[in-house]
Amino acid sequence: MCDFGIGAAIGSALGIGGTAAAGATAAGATAGAATIGSTLSTLGTLVSVGGALYQANASAKANREYARQIEEQKATEARLTATEDARTRAQFRTAMRRQFAELAKRGVSLDSPTVIALGQSAAQELSFASQSVRSKGDATQRELSGTQKIALTRARTSLLKGTFSAASTLLNEAPDLWPELAA
Repeated sequence: MCDFGIGAAIGSALGIGGTAAAGATAAGATAGAATIGSTLSTLGTLVSVGGALYQANASAKANREYARQIEEQKATEARLTATEDARTRAQFRTAMRRQFAELAKRGVSLDSPTVIALGQSAAQELSFASQSVRSKGDATQRELSGTQKIALTRARTSLLKGTFSAASTLLNEAPDLWPELAA
């Protein structure tokens, strides 16, 4: 506690010279201020280190959550692709059945070369459409997997960056925190 007036008053009351008492009080105040400054500096360093670690952890947590959400989106996209492929195949099969029914209604033999060629052509289109849907789904999966890997890499990187930042702060402030180590 630094109270300049009390030290001078006590010194004066005891008959100690006012100058000596004031000098002693000033020296004590300077030492007290240095101690408080050192404590505040240490506290500031610890807050800086803790802040860097907290920010790194929060960033890593956010990136891991983002990666988890991407995983859910990948599963949803896979289901959507499978559903779209099944619907595309069903639409083509329905169209092929209608076409064969129309041809049979007109009296065209279903084993004629024209009907067989139409059936083969329709089957090729069905296969192409189905492959197109699956390829689009695979591309989406690859894109999402890449985004997920980036998010997980950012999580690891932010932890490393925060740790190194905290270590750097601590090492830069070490001579002030522990002066006996500087000798």
